[in-house]
Amino acid sequence: MQFNHYGGEGAQLAADLVNVSAPLTAAELEPVLASHGIVERSLTAAQARGTWAWSRRLAPCFGPQDLELRCQRINKLLADAFSQPHISLHDGHPHLHYSDADADTHIRTVTIAGIAYVVCFAGATRLGRCARRACDRSFVDTSRNGRRTYCSVRCANNDAVARHREQRRSGNQETGTKRARATPRARPIRSGVSVDSEDCPAVAL
Repeated sequence: MQFNHYGGEGAQLAADLVNVSAPLTAAELEPVLASHGIVERSLTAAQARGTWAWSRRLAPCFGPQDLELRCQRINKLLADAFSQPHISLHDGHPHLHYSDADADTHIRTVTIAGIAYVVCFAGATRLGRCARRACDRSFVDTSRNGRRTYCSVRCANNDAVARHREQRRSGNQETGTKRARATPRARPIRSGVSVDSEDCPAVAL
């Protein structure tokens, strides 16, 4: 899967923002934005709060779902991103930018454009949610076959260990049940009931 500023990289930024469990300050957001190539990343406190709110809206775009529903969600966010395409010469070479210089507007545009890029050019199922029940983190599947189901190798291994332990417990319980059923029970002798010789063989003294 090819990455660029408005492609997979923007989708990965979206996933990282979605995976944040509590609002980040402007200072805390800066290294996250820098790791995905965002140049204008000096946010005000209000812009940081707006980025948190935006990330909550991005969250439903990830995970298994109906394709039409996913596209409807993405189209709504694209319409709300307030993008303004223009050619920039910020490094001496022409680049097509999809938003103005406002930092939080740029973050909105980059993230939702990246998600749309993945759906259209890589496959909607690459916008995943970790299959481990204790995790549920969002991720962008960059594998060759596009069949990744966990956010990390660690989660995949932990889930495999948990399944193995559960299978062993189930197997032990099933074995114990079978043994209990196979154990013959002594037939009780009630008072006043004669015992047939066939039921109680004679014992030589």
